[in-house]
Amino acid sequence: MSKFVIYQILPRLFANTNSTNKHNGTIEENGCGKFNFFTPKALKEIKSLGVTHVWYTGIIEHATQTDYTSFGIQMDHPAVVKGKAGSPYAIKDYYDVDPDLAENVENRMTEFENLVKRTHKADMKVIIDFVPNHVARQYHSDAKPAGVVDLGENDNTNWAFSPKNNFYYIPNQSFSPQFDLKGYTEFPAKATGNDQFTASPTINDWYETVKLNYGVNYVEGSQKQFDPIPDTWIKMRDILLFWATKKVDAFRCDMAEMVPVEFWQWAITQVKIQYPQIIFIAEVYNPNEYRNYISNGKFDYLYDKVGMYDMLRNITSNNFPVREITTVWQSLGDIENQMLNFLENHDEQRIASGFFSGNGMYAKPAMIVAATLTMAPVMIYSGQELGENGMEAEGFSGLDGRTTIFDYWSVKSIQNWINNGKFNDEKLTIDQKNLRVFYQKLLNITLTEKAITHGKMFDLEFANIDNKTFNTHEQYAYFRSFEDELLLFVLNFDDKHLSTEVIFPKELFQYINLNEGQQYSCENLLDETEIISDFTLCSNEVFNTEIPAWTGKILKLKLLD
Repeated sequence: MSKFVIYQILPRLFANTNSTNKHNGTIEENGCGKFNFFTPKALKEIKSLGVTHVWYTGIIEHATQTDYTSFGIQMDHPAVVKGKAGSPYAIKDYYDVDPDLAENVENRMTEFENLVKRTHKADMKVIIDFVPNHVARQYHSDAKPAGVVDLGENDNTNWAFSPKNNFYYIPNQSFSPQFDLKGYTEFPAKATGNDQFTASPTINDWYETVKLNYGVNYVEGSQKQFDPIPDTWIKMRDILLFWATKKVDAFRCDMAEMVPVEFWQWAITQVKIQYPQIIFIAEVYNPNEYRNYISNGKFDYLYDKVGMYDMLRNITSNNFPVREITTVWQSLGDIENQMLNFLENHDEQRIASGFFSGNGMYAKPAMIVAATLTMAPVMIYSGQELGENGMEAEGFSGLDGRTTIFDYWSVKSIQNWINNGKFNDEKLTIDQKNLRVFYQKLLNITLTEKAITHGKMFDLEFANIDNKTFNTHEQYAYFRSFEDELLLFVLNFDDKHLSTEVIFPKELFQYINLNEGQQYSCENLLDETEIISDFTLCSNEVFNTEIPAWTGKILKLKLLD
């Protein structure tokens, strides 16, 4: 598999040009982005960042407080919808798209299909969410194809569990959460999405969702009843195939580890028989399950959240020693290139928020690691390249350092960059301009340098552990090579300018099959003005360099004649 770069976008926010931003505002008050905003010009500008795949988040229809009954879409009870817009992860109809995103609601699926075509024409691929573990409390498909039986339609609600049921039930009990739902009734109660097999979830549970039943009897010892194939398996496979017909290129599978790995092995295999190039990315947070979901579950890639993300965040925010990066990548062993790296997504706090680092510029060295340490794909979240700080209390989403996924809102930094369709930097601050240039350079380097896309990596941290002029608490260095292409990475996570010396051990030359003592010139790919005209690569000579605070260098070595 080749290196690729994902740009995650919540179209509801990204394409919204309304700047009202009323707290808890309606769609009429605050506006909403649309599929059609992603014009060829917009997609060209996204592509210029170095993006190969666009993850359009919140495509499949989800529960909302907005009334679309005039279009034949059932109304959701507001008590079981989080926020005016609703969570993109409380799916209401697996066979439809979010009507919020359509300029012509009746034509919403065609507008989405045209977005896919435009994205492909811009030479990028399309990722959408597949949310397999839970659905909205009032799930109902208005758009299901003829002959499709709705989830729960044939369930026997007298049974707490049956492999024939699509949901889990709490027989003879009404849904009665530990807070007031203001008139919402459900009988019998269904189990809640975050594995709460009770009629009384708390306000902190995923109370707006219900758990899907894949044939695991959680109530009686987690017994697996997979023969014959549970009905939910068949329904969910068919949903995947439905979206594959829309020419979607990849699925980001939400909370994949809450669904049995046996389902994934069965479903992914069946989908890839018809669509062998389609990619499956799993949100899995348990490192003990990584290999299970890759080898047995057949996933192409997994989130590297609890490993690389958490470490890079702790280094950037909490002064963890930089040398621990080595421990993280070594712990992955043979699957390091199948771990999706990132520093932001819709679940995590913004780098520039007061909860993370307070300034998007401070994550430059961490982002270089995420993008280049391995051959794995890398992802950024829309606005990250502009230092968006997420420090707004939009409505249901409070002041938490995240950009809301529940509310109708617009993001000022993105609006300023879009600039009424001009896509220029005239409304950006100096820091925003510089940060975007950094991301544009880094992500394009990530795709074009073969030492990154195909090469070997040699970690220089161990060789410099006793080097008094190289501080392994604040600095990180590594080599990447492919054939005769060589890259040296030297990173400074400190808040001070550093002078440093890097030692190259003999093992480096053995590992990359390189002769010692050869003369090279170097160019910093992140700053073309920095060129070193003559430098000897040798185990008995050090490499001297100056690195400003919170930055890094990617030095491309060229052999001198």
